[in-house]
Amino acid sequence: MYPDAPRLSCYTGIMKHGTQGTSALDSSKRYTNADYQTWPEGERWELIDGVPYSMSPAPRRQHQRLVSLLITQLTNWFEGKSCMPLVSPLDVYLPEADEDFGDIATVVQPDLVVVCDEARLIDEGVLGAPDFAIEVLSPSTAWRDQTEKRDLYERHGVREFWILNPETLEVTAWRREGDGFAIPRSGSLKVGLEVSIFPDLILKITARL
Repeated sequence: MYPDAPRLSCYTGIMKHGTQGTSALDSSKRYTNADYQTWPEGERWELIDGVPYSMSPAPRRQHQRLVSLLITQLTNWFEGKSCMPLVSPLDVYLPEADEDFGDIATVVQPDLVVVCDEARLIDEGVLGAPDFAIEVLSPSTAWRDQTEKRDLYERHGVREFWILNPETLEVTAWRREGDGFAIPRSGSLKVGLEVSIFPDLILKITARL
C-alpha cells in the first residue's frame, strides 16, 4: 500500500493482527466512546472506527524501558516550553467532524505523544490529534501500528509520527506535508534522530534496555 515506506523487517516479535474483542464483546458490533467509558478500568482497549482491539498482554520489558527513557528525554527538552509530552496509558480521542464526545468511534493509546494545543488537553486525555506521536512495536500491536494506526494519524492531522523497533532501535518517521504524510525517513536511536517538527530535539538511546 505504501511502496516507498521502509519496513522494520528486523523486528522478530510475532506480528499479530489486532485482537478483536473478547467473550465480553461482540466483534460484529460498532462501539463508541460511550461504550468504551463503561468497560472495566483494569482492561486496556483501543477503539478504531468502532472496532474494539485488546491491548493485552502487557508490553515487554524492553518496550517499557525504551518508553521510559524517551519520556524522560521529552520531558526534559520541553521543560518551560508550551508543548506537553505524555505517556501511555493515555486515551487519545480522534473524532470525525463534529462528533459528540460520546459518539467518537476512535480512541487510541499511542506510547508517547506531544501536544502543543492546550485546548486539546482534557481531563480524560487528549481530544484531537497530537502534534507528535510515537509507537513502539509490540508483538500484539505491531501490525496495527504500521497499518491502521498509521493511516489514522495521517487522516487526523498528526504532524509527525514515528514507529520504533525496540530490538534494533530502528526508526521509521513520517512528517506531514500538506494533507498527508510525505515519504518517510529512516534512522536509528543508536546514533540519534532529530524530530523534524521540533528543531534541535534529538532522541538518542545509549542506556541498556
